[in-house]
Amino acid sequence: MTRKGHILSALVAAFVLAAMPSGLAYGQADPAQAARAAMLALDKATLALAEAQKSNDRISALTQTVQAYEEGLSALRNELRRASLREATIQGALDAESERLARLLGVLQTIERAPEPALLIHPSGPLGTARSGMILSEVVPALQAQAEKLRRGLEELTALRALQERAVDTLKTGLSGVQDARFELSLAVARRTELPRRFVADEARMQALVESADTLASFADSLMAAPEAQAGPSVTDDFLSVQGRLDMPVLGQIIRRFEDVDAAGVRRPGYVVATRPLSIVTAPWPATIRYLGPLLDYGNVAIIEPGDGYLIVLAGLGQLYGEVGEVLPKGAPIGLMGGAETSNDQAFLIAVEEGTGAERSETLYIEIRKNGTPVDPSDWFAAGKDRN
Repeated sequence: MTRKGHILSALVAAFVLAAMPSGLAYGQADPAQAARAAMLALDKATLALAEAQKSNDRISALTQTVQAYEEGLSALRNELRRASLREATIQGALDAESERLARLLGVLQTIERAPEPALLIHPSGPLGTARSGMILSEVVPALQAQAEKLRRGLEELTALRALQERAVDTLKTGLSGVQDARFELSLAVARRTELPRRFVADEARMQALVESADTLASFADSLMAAPEAQAGPSVTDDFLSVQGRLDMPVLGQIIRRFEDVDAAGVRRPGYVVATRPLSIVTAPWPATIRYLGPLLDYGNVAIIEPGDGYLIVLAGLGQLYGEVGEVLPKGAPIGLMGGAETSNDQAFLIAVEEGTGAERSETLYIEIRKNGTPVDPSDWFAAGKDRN
C-alpha cells in the first residue's frame, strides 16, 4: 500500500477510535466547586471568631462559631474525598486508554506532517479522492471532539491537584481556628453567671443516686422521682410543639437507631451517633440540667429536662459544661466529645476510601424518655435525619 493509502487507513482507524466510548465523563457534579465553597465557609468562620470576641453574648457567638468551623471542616473533608475519587477515576481512565490515545496522537502527527496535496490524491483516481474527502469531513470533527475530551480531562486533573494543595493550608487554618474557638468557649462557660437556676443540686443525694443505679433507666427514673430543693423558674416553652423538628445536638452520622442491635447483641432504645473528636454538643431545646457527670459504663453523661415528664439523655461526652439546676437556652453548649483532633490532614488527602467513617472515632448516645419510658428519637428529631 502507498503512503497515501496508509494515511487514509489511519484516518479510518482514527475515526473508529474516536467513535468508541472513552470512559471519561466530565459532566458530573463538580467536587472542586463544592470544596471551594467549603473553604469559603471556613474563611467566614475565621471572621466570625474575631467578631465573637466582641459579642455581648460570647457563649452563644462562640458556640455558633465552633459549629460553623465543624460544618466547614466536615464539608471540606467530604468534598476533598470526592475530589480524590474523581482524580483517581480520571487518571485510571487515561491510564487504561493510554495505547488508544497514543494511536490517536500518532494519527494527528501523521496528518500534520503530510503535505495537503498528498491527502487529496488517491491512487484509485477521482472517485477514490472524492471518497477520501468524505472520510476526512467526518473524521476531523471526531478527532477534534476526542482531543477536546482529552484536554478537559487533563485540565480537570490539574485543577483537582491544585485544589488539594490549597485545601491543606485551609484545613490547617480551620483546625487551628476551631481549637481557639473551643478554648475561648470553655473559658466563657467557666465564667458564666447569668443563667437562671431552677434548683440547687444536693450533691450528697445525687451521689447516692449514682452509686445505687444499676442501669441508665433506673437512674433516670430515680432522678425524675427525687424532690427538687429551692425550686425556681422552669422551662416554659412547649416541648411538644417541636416534636419532629428538633435539631440534632451534635454534628455526626447516625449509625444505630431505636432498638437496633449492636455487635454485642445489645438493643438500646436510642440513637448512636458517630462524631469526630471534640465535636460540640448543644441543647436541642431549652432545658434544665438534671445531671452532669460519669454514669455506669456510659462515660460522661448529661441529662436535661426539656419539658415536664421528658428527659433527654446524652452519653459519651469527653467534657461537660454547666451545673445541675441551670436552665439552658436552646442551642447552648452542653459539652464536647472526647478524643483529639488530628492535625495531619495530608494523611486524610491520601485516604480516598469513601464511607469508612474512620475519622468519626467518637460516639454519642441519645435517648429521649417520656414519663419513664424511652421513645423513638426519630419521632422528635427532624425526620430522624443527622446533620452530616
